[in-house]
Amino acid sequence: MQPAKTISSQADKVLEVLKKFVHWLENYGEVSWDHQSFFAGTVGGHAKSLYYRSKLVGTAVVAPMIFCEAFLPSARRLFHHPIRLPIADAHYAMGFAFLYENTRDVAQLNRAIHFLEALKQTRCAGFKEFCWGYPFDWVTRNGIIKAGTPLITTTPYAFEAFLQVNELRPRDEWKQILASIARHVSTNIKDFKFSETARTSAYTPYDQGGVINASAYRAFTLTSAAEFLGDSSLLEIAKRNLNFVLENQNTDGSWPYAVDGVRDFVDHFHTCFVMKALAKIYPLTGDERCLNALARGVDYYLKNLFGEDGMPRPFSKAPRLTVYKCELYDCAECINLCLLLQNHFPRLQATLERVVTGILKDWIKPDGSFRSRKLILGWDNVPMHRWAQSQMFRSLAFYLREDARCPVHEPKAASHQPSTINSHHVRDLRPA
Repeated sequence: MQPAKTISSQADKVLEVLKKFVHWLENYGEVSWDHQSFFAGTVGGHAKSLYYRSKLVGTAVVAPMIFCEAFLPSARRLFHHPIRLPIADAHYAMGFAFLYENTRDVAQLNRAIHFLEALKQTRCAGFKEFCWGYPFDWVTRNGIIKAGTPLITTTPYAFEAFLQVNELRPRDEWKQILASIARHVSTNIKDFKFSETARTSAYTPYDQGGVINASAYRAFTLTSAAEFLGDSSLLEIAKRNLNFVLENQNTDGSWPYAVDGVRDFVDHFHTCFVMKALAKIYPLTGDERCLNALARGVDYYLKNLFGEDGMPRPFSKAPRLTVYKCELYDCAECINLCLLLQNHFPRLQATLERVVTGILKDWIKPDGSFRSRKLILGWDNVPMHRWAQSQMFRSLAFYLREDARCPVHEPKAASHQPSTINSHHVRDLRPA
């Protein structure tokens, strides 16, 4: 992997980290334990289901797993087995595509294509159109989402992965897959009336919505698909989901996870998910409401979702006891969001560099992989592709690509006012 010209020693360090990570990935393999491993198997699944039915008895049953999660992370192996996660494959495809853009090393593009091939094999069976979910039964507050159920929080990443690689090496097959995904998102994923102007997207083909980031994902995916496929009818669907997201921003600038009156917590990476969608919808539609919502969202984000050390904190409003201090997933999404918005909200530039510095200093393991969590005592060092080895790999590859594009003699914007996001930039950032 040959480095492109960069303008900072930080970028040089990131390149070395990515080289080591690629070596680790080749040796470790493409299946891993997961954040949900404690609850993805029969024993953990029954325990979690009982917890949702009976808080008192259920708490006693899940307590050993929560203890292991906080103090003995390697105990995951007692509850489930390594699995392949489509959302991780999509992030790896995008990360390698960014590396190809930065290095022009065809091997990186071939790796990206490899992960697209994997996505073709792991699509949800039983559905005509291309779509993806989890390969395990996911026990939730509202019931069990069976393995192989399409998720609006997974499928869009596959869409973006195929879209990004297709822009580098167009193929008719990938265009057909992208069209198929758009049909799935617009028809199999339903939406439901929330107000006279807004509709809430379902999370799966079988629920009735209410989750904010689900509508954000659907709104952006259909907006992007409308541009790529030249189908303006998708914009009307997307706009109603966007209205749901905008109408449910709190007065302080935050978004609750859902509007069901129960899951009103505010956390780091779901906040990033929502703001990423708005950041990418705006240049495609020119809807100024997105920019206004982002301005309030960024204010809340910087004031409430970082710890005293400047690194991402998991919650500003937590739904339960938190057994960790900092999450790799939060750090990855923070880097991603800051890269998307730093030229428009320059305050994020300092946040970006601080978090990247923190990752390089404390989160790189000797084998080249990333630590997963900073616990109350010690670290969770179990490598999990979805949580969040792949997300961090992609974010750092994105960081490297953006650094190489920054003109050497032209400093980044220093204004404290958001500037206009142009369509050229969104093409570069669309897979975020």
